[in-house]
Amino acid sequence: MQVVEDLLKIVQDVLDERKGQNITTLDVRGKTSFTDYMVVVTGTSDRHLKALCDYVVEKAKEDGFKPLGIEGDLGSDWVLLDLGDVIVHAMTAQARGFYQLEKLWSVDRANETEQEAV
Repeated sequence: MQVVEDLLKIVQDVLDERKGQNITTLDVRGKTSFTDYMVVVTGTSDRHLKALCDYVVEKAKEDGFKPLGIEGDLGSDWVLLDLGDVIVHAMTAQARGFYQLEKLWSVDRANETEQEAV
């Protein structure tokens, strides 16, 4: 598990160093099987979003982590970087407000089960 925590720290540090805004880490262990953490960050422009993810990829590779893929490019308001156990969602403020990923992934499983039983 320490390896996942190391990767998460790299992601958070790079995003902070490169002026990512409102960096939020979502622990989705137990909510999904495809990743452990999602990091949501706001960028100031499509170029900033792409640069944030490019810098994360560069640092992750330096430290021995292999990115699985990246979606979104210049002109996109959302760039997704898949590092396996950590997924980065770099979004413009407008896209982040529209999709509200933090709200989507903060759903409490216990409340869902109670509501389904009613």
